[in-house]
Amino acid sequence: MENKTIYWHIPGLCYFGMINHIMLDAMQKFPSKFRDNYKIASCYGSFPGAIWNGGRNMIAGFSSKPEVEQVIKSYNQRGIPARFTWTNVLLEEKHVYDTYCNMIMKAGDNGMNQVLVNRPCLEDYIRKEYPRYKLISSTTKRILNTDDILRELDKGYFLVVLDYDLNHNEKVIEKILPYADKIEILVNETCMPGCPKRSEHYVEIARHQLEFDPTIKFPCADTSPDKRTFAKTMTRPTFMTNDDVKRYSEMGFKNFKIVGRGNTKQFLIDSYIYYLVKEDSQDFIRNLIMGTLFKITGKPLSETDSETIRR
Repeated sequence: MENKTIYWHIPGLCYFGMINHIMLDAMQKFPSKFRDNYKIASCYGSFPGAIWNGGRNMIAGFSSKPEVEQVIKSYNQRGIPARFTWTNVLLEEKHVYDTYCNMIMKAGDNGMNQVLVNRPCLEDYIRKEYPRYKLISSTTKRILNTDDILRELDKGYFLVVLDYDLNHNEKVIEKILPYADKIEILVNETCMPGCPKRSEHYVEIARHQLEFDPTIKFPCADTSPDKRTFAKTMTRPTFMTNDDVKRYSEMGFKNFKIVGRGNTKQFLIDSYIYYLVKEDSQDFIRNLIMGTLFKITGKPLSETDSETIRR
């Protein structure tokens, strides 16, 4: 394999900040223990109470301007863009003037950061008011038709996130190959393949954000008790193994996204260890992360400490 850089986009901008910073510091301190030519290219997520957020529920509340600035700075000073998940599928023009979300945008308006978009009204607003942000077309659009994907790739986005159901569709992969460097692939999606309710779920999440109602429930089509574990995710046909990542990178794909927003801390750590760490160093890095978390929090990692999606 050529020495091509593979770019990883990681979750939990705000809520997994502690784990992310421990992992990023470990990558800097122990580079030989991580896979060669891997670079963290962004950290995506949102802030509590931001109505533009979509894709996964956020805990109600808000972050102060200094808190927002500090979170963004904590990634930017490590050379990593913050990527806001502004993918609420129910946004209307009236929502683009939201004071809180605009404060967040202004806090990160330094030419380094990025935005995931879904709705044209917000996309147009950001292009006009915050032209220094790189825009990424979100997987929440659920674009499954090859011609529609090709049209999306011609719209000037920095990247287009491929729908996870197409990860191993050879016909689609072949047709988008000329645009491989503009495609981002979700490697470990927890949702069931071909989920019949995924789009409906995005609508319910959007309602939750706009109505500030954390009690809104949406029954998941997958009722298996282990549906949100990394072990279960590895059995799904949409899962990308390390060998898949290597093979796709050799074809020209170089952007890969680790799913984790709304999952447990254990799921996140398992994902990082599997994808980013060399096999003979995985126990060392796992113990480092877990030990550092214990020193900071004074308690072991458990499901009671996890940020889980409300369903």
